[in-house]
Amino acid sequence: MKVIIVGAGLGGLACAIACRREGLEVVVLERASRIVPIGSGIHVPPNAARVARQLGYLDKLHRRGGVGVERIEMRRYADGRPLHALPAEHGDLPWLVVHRAEYHGVLWETCAELGVGLCLDMEAEQIDFETNTVYLEDGDDISGDVIIGADGLYSVCRDQLLGSPSPAVETGDLAYRATLPLDYLKALGDPCVDELCARKQVTVWLGPSRHTTFCPVRGGREFNLTLLKQDHAEGHADGDVGEMRQAFEGWDEMLTKLICRVPRVQKWKPWTHPELETWTKVKTIHPLSRLSPATAATHDSQGQMALLGDSCHPSPAYHSQGAAMAVEDGAVLGKLLGLLERCPKSGSPESVAQVLRLYESLRKSRTAVNAAGAASNKKWYHVADGPEQEARDAEMAGAKLTTGWRWLDQKYREELVGHDAVAEAVEAFRTWQQDEK
Repeated sequence: MKVIIVGAGLGGLACAIACRREGLEVVVLERASRIVPIGSGIHVPPNAARVARQLGYLDKLHRRGGVGVERIEMRRYADGRPLHALPAEHGDLPWLVVHRAEYHGVLWETCAELGVGLCLDMEAEQIDFETNTVYLEDGDDISGDVIIGADGLYSVCRDQLLGSPSPAVETGDLAYRATLPLDYLKALGDPCVDELCARKQVTVWLGPSRHTTFCPVRGGREFNLTLLKQDHAEGHADGDVGEMRQAFEGWDEMLTKLICRVPRVQKWKPWTHPELETWTKVKTIHPLSRLSPATAATHDSQGQMALLGDSCHPSPAYHSQGAAMAVEDGAVLGKLLGLLERCPKSGSPESVAQVLRLYESLRKSRTAVNAAGAASNKKWYHVADGPEQEARDAEMAGAKLTTGWRWLDQKYREELVGHDAVAEAVEAFRTWQQDEK
């Protein structure tokens, strides 16, 4: 089985690794002409660490500066008073924070070691679902048995699957991101800042309509500071440090000291996309295919494509699960296609279609769990001072759960970070096999 993956982001590369581990032929098409180290810290929560272990790159993340955090501590915005701390690890699975460039580098190198065909400067322009062919902007084309759309929030594959443009939409949020070297923070000479930097934790300040996170990356030699507030500014750009400081004026004195040490900042606008009815394209007609209009109107095609990651379920920036959901998608797709390859029905287009739909069913349910939690976090991170905030703080202090904030629900957290996506996929495949007999 030959798998074509459009997009070399984290989810696409994880899918490529999973497919190669199953013995499938894999080609990755990336539109960028070179890999540029970008981004900041990315969370690898226990569910994503499980995938990393299953696919054989967890140790590499540790060696490339991944910091294992022990807890997530939430503080009140006004005075920095600790409100609650949640354990980060799950059993023997760590919660890592890794710089995105290092994470991507580990996945890219692992793909290369496994023999994945990694192709740069290959921009997908159109997909012919009759022949499972990706047509490239330069006029070339490549065909396979399955096409995976992993080309992110501004996905060409999604537009092709839907048959018309389907642009991303605003979330109404604005994030400032900065990286602070440890030596730079130690120069403050503040014992409280030194003590905070020595902790292996993610620190979150909660306040009205905004919040801030602070966490170590690159082996603790650097720290990521992210400040997120409700706003309607445009796009990615260099941020105004003064504007950022003003937005968090009057917050905890220690946080203010951290913010004042920021020499420059990136301003980033999170986007999202409405929920899709389907993530797969199987046995249907595609109006943008290169068939003639007359043929396209009557021909029953056999497209085999699935979307993963941000192309079909972008995750809001409130749950530290966006990259985790994408690599889970990739691991599940690779496992299901590998199981199908070893199945007597592997050559049947109908069976490929059914397995892709099985993937969609599994992952839609799973990402809905994440989306609900992220929406809950957004509300309770940003609640204004008043009765709701007092009820939230009382819950964090140990009172009975009454607000409905999912993140404080131990059962929900177990469902989120303790999940084994690959094991679930194997069980679902076996059930499908039995039903097909």
